[in-house]
Amino acid sequence: MLGDLSSYLDHLSDLRRRLIIVLAFFVVTLIAGLIFVKRIFNYLITPLTVEHVKLVLFSPGEVVMVYLSMAGIVAIGLTLPVALFQVWRFVSPGLTTTERRYTMRLIPVSLIMFVSGVCFAWFVVFPMVLHFLIRLGEVQFSLVFNAENYFSFLSGICLPFGFVFELPIAVVFLTRIGVITPHLMRKFRRFAYLIIVLIGVFISPPELVSHLSVITPMIILYEISILLSVSAHRKRLMRRQQTPA
Repeated sequence: MLGDLSSYLDHLSDLRRRLIIVLAFFVVTLIAGLIFVKRIFNYLITPLTVEHVKLVLFSPGEVVMVYLSMAGIVAIGLTLPVALFQVWRFVSPGLTTTERRYTMRLIPVSLIMFVSGVCFAWFVVFPMVLHFLIRLGEVQFSLVFNAENYFSFLSGICLPFGFVFELPIAVVFLTRIGVITPHLMRKFRRFAYLIIVLIGVFISPPELVSHLSVITPMIILYEISILLSVSAHRKRLMRRQQTPA
């Protein structure tokens, strides 16, 4: 009983220490983001500069919230790898050697895919959507954008693509633990395609090239996920056969 309590307190102390590390890193990167916030701001409004549209503020204090939100997004992005590593360090004592090795390979790939999704949205999807909406608005309105709404709109498009690009990683993980199989993914392929098309049509301007530029990468990701699922499923079956009953 006392041994269980001591072990529980040790785990709690370790968790608290790792949370403090993550929080401290976040605070440091937040401060760094605030120091370079003007450079970040100038870079993020590049699409508006190209379209000759200006941002406006509706209250004096709004500039503080805008700068904090930009620095906060940067700090979260930089803190994510540290947070994932600390999570791995916390759970790794309860994992087997194979699981530790597999997880260590999965974390960097997951981060790369997330960054790739955000970059794809920033360099491809967001400029197209913004250009279309500006041209649509110019027909009847004189355009000025509220700064807070602009950055909310920007993050609302870019961040979801980061998570969409995580699909292959999630599929591999779920296949390795037996939740899904390649057969199941092939069986629901037509429904997945329908959902992808609906999402692509909804978030992209109403023209064929824009639709295809969004839908095609998502379909490719789904097909890549199936191939990765096949490999992960095969390895899972081999591991089960090698494990003595």
